[in-house]
Amino acid sequence: MTIGPIDHVGIVVRSIDEALPRYRSLFGLLPAAPVIAFASQGVRLCFLDSGPAPAARLELVEPVDPGSGVARFLAQRGEGLHHLCFRSGEITTDLASLEAHGAELIDRDPRPGAHGSVAFIHPRTLSGVLWELIQTDGEGVGAAQSKP
Repeated sequence: MTIGPIDHVGIVVRSIDEALPRYRSLFGLLPAAPVIAFASQGVRLCFLDSGPAPAARLELVEPVDPGSGVARFLAQRGEGLHHLCFRSGEITTDLASLEAHGAELIDRDPRPGAHGSVAFIHPRTLSGVLWELIQTDGEGVGAAQSKP
């Protein structure tokens, strides 16, 4: 397996515009890039650097489509921890290995994410925690995103 360090921690918020000032004033965190509107997933995303590279980033996730999974998460559980994202050197191979070892995959095949190819492992697999794998594309932003 080529699953490496944590890439980011996903946090669901009602509003990125309202949450950002708290992260700035309390921790001095600034967005690593502009807010991304990710229409295919029904969310807006904002990545915050938690320290000098290679520190893990924080990802603020705001639902904009009331039918999205993130909107359902927010309605059921409120704001808070949504997922842990781990880097993968070979995401397709890692998914096959995880499935062979009994993991329940949400994505059998990677899909475009904000910074590369991503896939999710169901929370039932790992003590109620949603895991995301990412294989970065080196371009900084994946397909189908735009600034709001």
